[in-house]
Amino acid sequence: MPRTQSSIALSADDEHWVVFNASPDLRQQIAAAPALQPRADGPLRHSPIEAVVLTNADVDHIAGLINLRERERFSLYATDRVLATLASNSIFSVLDSELVPRRALPFNRPIVLEGPDGPLGLTIEAFPVPGKIALFLEDASDANFGTAEGDTIGLRIAASRAGQRQSLYYIPGCAQVDGALLDRVEGAGCLMFDGTVFTDNEMQEAGVGAKTGARMGHLAISGPGGSLEAFQRTEVSRKVYIHINTTNPILEPGSQAEQRVTAAGWEVAFDGMEITL
Repeated sequence: MPRTQSSIALSADDEHWVVFNASPDLRQQIAAAPALQPRADGPLRHSPIEAVVLTNADVDHIAGLINLRERERFSLYATDRVLATLASNSIFSVLDSELVPRRALPFNRPIVLEGPDGPLGLTIEAFPVPGKIALFLEDASDANFGTAEGDTIGLRIAASRAGQRQSLYYIPGCAQVDGALLDRVEGAGCLMFDGTVFTDNEMQEAGVGAKTGARMGHLAISGPGGSLEAFQRTEVSRKVYIHINTTNPILEPGSQAEQRVTAAGWEVAFDGMEITL
């Protein structure tokens, strides 16, 4: 089953779309999703993607922005920390600031997402989660590599229409689950959570890297304090692992790891997966 990187796209009306995280393979994802492609009867260079929201400055989440550079209008949302990273790298100037306004995300305050022509029918609330500064920004002289609040966030996403109670929590990167996070997601319609590694040292054991999941700012699925254990008593309608590394055995259908997460009520995200709230 094919899996590109951890971008997701949401719409309140199946016409105006918001992309969450612009992964390097975003162009491939758009090509595989007719809803994200220009309408045959639309204006030149029209795109149904009217906003992009970033949860951190990892290459996995910002490199795809350069695929959206063809002088097309959309809004770009991120924390001040992430926006500063984009501003310091001239390659992102291909996104003309007159066409692509940068909008800073506040913490713990719902905002209505807006595209070039107004509200998009989606409300988001950003909140800091434990994580790590992007690899290419690390300061080796700092014990915490220069990580600060706003480097990694989670998002609560809901339709803006009156009476909408169901919400989606999108947290593709997270280093720890604490009581505050558990309280926050309790009762959610869907939780899409960091599934990077099944065991903390699996990349070392596979011989493809020296870093542990913790060193990269990702909580392992299994083990004491892992996400399986952390969320086992949390009432969420659907729980989905996303942002899954190629070393993670939950990608292997029928594997013990995959059976373990599905037995615990989790799903494994895949390309083309659709969730309706």
